[in-house]
Amino acid sequence: MSSGKPYIGCKLGLISKAQNRYEGILFTIDTINSTVVLEKVKCFGTEGRPTHKPIPPKHDIFEFITFRGSDIKDIKLCEPPRNLQPTRRAVQSPKDALL
Repeated sequence: MSSGKPYIGCKLGLISKAQNRYEGILFTIDTINSTVVLEKVKCFGTEGRPTHKPIPPKHDIFEFITFRGSDIKDIKLCEPPRNLQPTRRAVQSPKDALL
């Protein structure tokens, strides 16, 4: 994970201006072209959000989808970066420590 882009590889939720919700893994952010690329993307459709053209959820997983920044209404982090998640240590029982 790049120190300049700590969220690469994190799971994101995105709502497009067309009111479709997507979830996927952040693959890259292109600041020059103002795009966000998600991989392993699931489309949940409009889910009842107000729109002129309701879209049902898709059952397919899309390998990659590129979103233009101007087409994104909302974006949120679903899972924090691995380096910010609390780590769990294995608890050693007192009996094991004596062996």
